[in-house]
Amino acid sequence: MAMPTDKLPQGDDKRQAVRSMFDTIAPRYDMVNRIMTFRMDVGWRRQAVSSLRLDPSSTVVDLACGTGDFCVSLDEGGHEAIGVDLSLGMLRSARCSSPLLQGDLLALPLADNSVDAAVCGYALRNLVELRPFFGELARVVRPGGRIALLDVSEPDNPVVRFGHSIYFNKVVPFIGGLLSDKNAYAYLPRSVSYLPAPAEMTRWLTEAGMVDVERRQLTGGLSQLLSATVSS
Repeated sequence: MAMPTDKLPQGDDKRQAVRSMFDTIAPRYDMVNRIMTFRMDVGWRRQAVSSLRLDPSSTVVDLACGTGDFCVSLDEGGHEAIGVDLSLGMLRSARCSSPLLQGDLLALPLADNSVDAAVCGYALRNLVELRPFFGELARVVRPGGRIALLDVSEPDNPVVRFGHSIYFNKVVPFIGGLLSDKNAYAYLPRSVSYLPAPAEMTRWLTEAGMVDVERRQLTGGLSQLLSATVSS
């Protein structure tokens, strides 16, 4: 069942709706993403991986891994990737060879200090709560390890913001509805309202035990990258 469009869900209802939505759109997820972003999402993920400053053969967990975009890049770089996603449909559609786990990002099926870094691509707004997630990051990533979190953003430049608003709110749902599930891609622009202000997210990361917390806008603010180091 796709995400309902009349009202944005909260709590357990949101968790169930998100899982069902991604189960539904999994088969065409990669294709629609590439079309909607003009393949810019590939470059954004590369910038996120670069920000980790990984040592050779690092172990990196890809959270809300979807079909494994980050996992593929990490494997190609000689690292050991582990994917975690709430949606079994996404995991079944994964195109990577990394170990994959079904699990909730607020209760990760990973031991303390068990990975060198963590990445998460465009899932922050789909979580029931962000602060517990940041705490989970601090728990599973070893001291001195890095995190890189991508999500959508609103451009600072008013002209770019106007054009992006039209595209994101009108064109994206139209394309998504043609190629995949109409309700799911109608939810996408509305889901931005779940995201806290950037200053709040960086503060929560600091409170969770992160240092060197940084937020960067990518491609004129079409996307944002939050990066940090787990305090030692």
